[in-house]
Amino acid sequence: MITERSKHLFEEAKKFIPGGVNSPVRAFKAVGGDPLFIQRAEGAYVFDEDGNRFIELINSWGPMILGHAHPIIENAVRGAIHDSLSFGAPTEKEVQMAGLITGMVPSVEKVRMVNSGTEATMSAIRVARGFTARNKIIKFDGCYHGHGDSFLIAAGSGAMTMGTPDSPGVTPGTAADTLIAAFNDLESVSRLVAENPEQVAAIIVEPVAGNMGCVLPAEGFLEGLRTICDEAGIVLIFDEVMTGFRLAPGGAQERLDVLPDMTTLGKIIGGGMPVGAYGGKKEIMDFVSPQGPVYQAGTLSGNPIAMAAGLAILQYLRNHNEVYSKIEETTATIVSGYREILKEIGKDYTINSIGSMVSLFFSEAPVTDMNSAKKCDTALFGRYFRGMLEKGVYLAPSQFESLFISTAINQAETDHILSATREVLKSIH
Repeated sequence: MITERSKHLFEEAKKFIPGGVNSPVRAFKAVGGDPLFIQRAEGAYVFDEDGNRFIELINSWGPMILGHAHPIIENAVRGAIHDSLSFGAPTEKEVQMAGLITGMVPSVEKVRMVNSGTEATMSAIRVARGFTARNKIIKFDGCYHGHGDSFLIAAGSGAMTMGTPDSPGVTPGTAADTLIAAFNDLESVSRLVAENPEQVAAIIVEPVAGNMGCVLPAEGFLEGLRTICDEAGIVLIFDEVMTGFRLAPGGAQERLDVLPDMTTLGKIIGGGMPVGAYGGKKEIMDFVSPQGPVYQAGTLSGNPIAMAAGLAILQYLRNHNEVYSKIEETTATIVSGYREILKEIGKDYTINSIGSMVSLFFSEAPVTDMNSAKKCDTALFGRYFRGMLEKGVYLAPSQFESLFISTAINQAETDHILSATREVLKSIH
């Protein structure tokens, strides 16, 4: 594999961009080596600046559920750009998007468009605080909700990958208002609520964690959070930036049959373009300006290009339920193949999966929370990642990230992924 062009671009990038990348995990520090600079993508494949082709299992961290450069999205964007890229004014597409989201996501009665998942989560907790007149929030160790100050406390994914689970620049006052519970541990949540009576505005959680790897909620965990919130007058927020429209047309809340008070969305509702949204019960969302006193605004919120792309993908998903059966069948085949390979080499590594999300953890103990995720052999994962890259398979460059399967992964790609996995795992043991 030739990577001269990528290496050159990385050296140039480091002169002008902190660390040479615009998002930390992309730097490959967790897996060793230098990042590849991607030139284009199509279907199941990405192509780097040196012309190398890879089967890609990141899919822009989730939204490319139909694979890259899908015609329905490309055509929607081409059709929209003729009318200008942005107006900073209301458009019909925003109304259509809001109608789709409220029609598909069970708990959402009203929704506000923003520009990223981070904006969505930041806005959601502000609204929850305004609605409840309380200051504190509870989040979970290892769950990542973007880079807002309130969330960079025991964060997952990039923050942990870089060895900085807490970020300088977050003030002590902000940190004091964020309480940390253990994922899948209802007792830790109940204890925090009891220790902070009538002070907790919101509990925010990834219903299926994707930023300590794919970690599923234990039986009764989400239901328990719902009960705690109901009893204590706390707003329950599901961060479905990753799981929304991916695990089901209505997201994880539909699949797992637990409804939050508020939901944050991103990525897929722009077809991969920069976008986010937060929504929930009418009485909560009516606290948002100009209807209510909680201020939030954005010039590019609901911009027509992102809305066109998002409408195309959501309408397609609403009308083609076979998308979910296909990607789940592909995921199940990959998981079954992983298990056979691990049995061949005599290892009992952990595989977590749900729907079209999957993680192979280099740990023989179950991975159910951040503490168990941290016990994975990250050095071994790095060797696995580099070996797979050499064989033309581009994985997420961190043990602590979920993989996302798309409908573009067919039998040929599945066979190649499993063949490469078998060869690489045998070579590193």
